[in-house]
Amino acid sequence: MDWNLAIERNREALKRIVATLAAMAGLAIPSTSPLRGGRRSPDRRVGAIAAPLPPPDASRRPPLRGEVIPAFTLPRHLHRAILRLLRPAESAVRRLVIVLARGLVVTLPPLRPRKAKPHPTVLRRPGGTGILMPSGTMRGEPRGPRSLTLPLLDPLRPVRRPRRAVQTGIPRISLPGVTAPSPITVRRPPAPHDPLDATRLALRLRALSAALDDLPAHARRFARWRAARSARRTSRVWPLRPGRPPGQRPANRRTHELHEILNDLHGLAFDVLEHPDTS
Repeated sequence: MDWNLAIERNREALKRIVATLAAMAGLAIPSTSPLRGGRRSPDRRVGAIAAPLPPPDASRRPPLRGEVIPAFTLPRHLHRAILRLLRPAESAVRRLVIVLARGLVVTLPPLRPRKAKPHPTVLRRPGGTGILMPSGTMRGEPRGPRSLTLPLLDPLRPVRRPRRAVQTGIPRISLPGVTAPSPITVRRPPAPHDPLDATRLALRLRALSAALDDLPAHARRFARWRAARSARRTSRVWPLRPGRPPGQRPANRRTHELHEILNDLHGLAFDVLEHPDTS
């Protein structure tokens, strides 16, 4: 089997799909990284969402009092449509990285000594509570990831919990004989055009595009994880999730070429993990 041909063919197909998802979200995510010989765009953005191009129907209303509106939103129907293809695309790229890392051997550095945990210093001050606050939390700055890296391990299935009944009304609190009961307010069901925060969605698209632009670096990441697993430094023993890959559909419900790409890459990655190349 020509592994290089299979890797390059699937890589080009996935890059085309990721570019389509970025266009659906209105993001400027070029497919070439400057670290691999690419050029920056005129506005100096390379897969960044510092100044995204929002779609025409994005939410731009002024914030209400005490309300924080995300910097980048998408309508609910568009957010869900992108997410339905983003999950299988991430699974396919993970398996492509595993295929590329076949036969790759790395040497792990020695373990570093653990740093001592910081002790709370507010206890020495008058009125201290002993709570050590992370830096930036007292300034009111929003804490959140500015960039993401593609996870190399499939997320495990969450534990199923019993579904709770959905409340359709809002409780009314009144004092009989003193206050008049407030009118019943019915909760509005979700609408297709409700704005949803798409910041993390854009970060995942950026991480997926960066992984496709520099597959060898992510293959070395996976080789280091495999070496750490052999040295018993990790608790996870298998990178793939049992059953269908995340985002994959049954055979009778596959309507996009991405699902067939994921099916082929899953078979290749499983074969590479079951029969590692130790030559």
